[in-house]
Amino acid sequence: MTAVGIDAVEVWTGNLKLDLAETFAPEKGDDPEKYTKGLGLRASSFPDSYEDIVTMGANAAKRLMDRKGLTPDDIGRIDVATESSFDNSKPISTYIAGCLEQVYDGDFHHANKGERKFACIAGTQSVDDAYNWIRAGRNRGRSAIVVATDTALYARGDAGEATQGAGAVALLISEDPDLVEISTHQGYGSADETDFLKPNQQFPSVDGKRSVQVYLARMREALEDYESVAGDVHIDDFVYAPFHTPFPGMVRKAAALAYRHVTRDTGVEEELAEGIGRQPRRESFDDDAQYEEAVREYMDALKETGRYQDWYAAAVDPTLSIARDVGNWYTASVHLARVSALKTALEADRDVTGESMLVASYGSGAQAEIHGETVQDGWAEEIAALNIDEQVADRYDLSWAEYEEVHDRHNHDMDSELEEFTAPEAEFVFDGWGRMGERKYTYVE
Repeated sequence: MTAVGIDAVEVWTGNLKLDLAETFAPEKGDDPEKYTKGLGLRASSFPDSYEDIVTMGANAAKRLMDRKGLTPDDIGRIDVATESSFDNSKPISTYIAGCLEQVYDGDFHHANKGERKFACIAGTQSVDDAYNWIRAGRNRGRSAIVVATDTALYARGDAGEATQGAGAVALLISEDPDLVEISTHQGYGSADETDFLKPNQQFPSVDGKRSVQVYLARMREALEDYESVAGDVHIDDFVYAPFHTPFPGMVRKAAALAYRHVTRDTGVEEELAEGIGRQPRRESFDDDAQYEEAVREYMDALKETGRYQDWYAAAVDPTLSIARDVGNWYTASVHLARVSALKTALEADRDVTGESMLVASYGSGAQAEIHGETVQDGWAEEIAALNIDEQVADRYDLSWAEYEEVHDRHNHDMDSELEEFTAPEAEFVFDGWGRMGERKYTYVE
C-alpha cells in the first residue's frame, strides 16, 4: 500500500509581536511569570493592518508551491481550516486560490476547494480529508494543499487575551511523502460541549475551567479509542508527542495524564511505585471525591519524578518551542507543534528517520483525534528549508497603545483604519473592498 502523508510544510506568522513579559504584564499589573511560566508563553503574533487569514494562508501556500516547484495543475484540492472566517458562504480556499492565480500560470479551476470548521481540530480533519481523497484513488496523481490559518483574538480584558496569536501553516498532502507518513489508525473522543463557542460573533465565549476539563477528557477518550485499533501505546513507542497547544501550560496537564494512562499496569508504574506508590484505582475508594483527591496527589508526585521529567523533556517540550513565541494559532497549532519537534531534532543533529510520533489534535465543542505518524527520509531537508526563526525575529514589537490599535483594526465590529507598521515585501496583502463587500487582495513584490 502506497504511503500517504505530509510531503512538505510551510509556516507564515503574523508580522507583529506583543511581548507578554515586557508589555502585556506591566499593563495588567501582573507578575511576568504568570505568563512566561504559568501559561508558558513569551509573546504572541498579530497581523498587521494589511494581513488577515487569507494573506497569511496564501503566503504560506505560495512558499510551499515555490519551494516544491509546483504549478496549479499539480494540485487537485485546496482545503482551508479556520475558525476565523468572515463569510458564511464563500470558503476561504477560493480567496486563497484567487491569490495564487495572480502569481502562477494556469489556474485551480479543476481543484476541489472547501473550508472545514470544528474549532482547532479542523486542520487535522482537513488533512484527514485529503488523505482519504488520495487513498480512494480520486486524486489523479495530484496532491492536496491544506491550509490552517487563524487570527486567534479575544475580547479586550478576556481571560484568554494573553493566549492570542495569528499565523498559518500550509501542508502538502501527497503519496510517498518526504516529511511524515500518516497511520491508517485513528482514535476519537467527541461530545456535545459548550466550553468555547462563537455564536454569530467574532470573539469567543469561553468557560476557561470547563474548557481545560473537556480538553483533557476528550484527549483521554481519543487515546483509549486509538489503542482499541492500534494496540496499547507504550511510553517509548513515540519519539515526540505533538499536542494541540492553546498554550504550553495546558499541554503540561495533558501530557501528564497521557503518561499516567499509558504507564498504568506496566513495568514503569511498578518502578515509580517504589517512590510514589501505584496509581489509584477507582474500585479502591468509597466515593468519587476520595478517588479524585488521590489522583491529584498521585499526579503531583508523578510530575516531580525524574523519570517523568526526562520523558517530558524529550518527547513533549520540543513540540512547544515555537508556540512560546507566537501564541495560539487555533487550527494550525498542532501542526506548528509537529514542526517544532522536528526542528528541535534537526538542531540537535538527531536523525529521527523511521521514528514514530503520536499526534493529538483537539477542537472545542468538542472533539479530540489521535493518530500515529512515521518520520520519512526527507524530513531534515524539509525542515531545514523553513525560515520560521527569521520570521519570529523580524516581527515588529508593539507598544501597548499600538496593540490596542491593532486589536481595534481587526475587530469586525469596529470601522478602524490603521497605517501599517511593517512594509510588505513578496507577499499577498489585503487591498480593500469589492462592490459586494468582498475582500480584495494583491501581491506586493
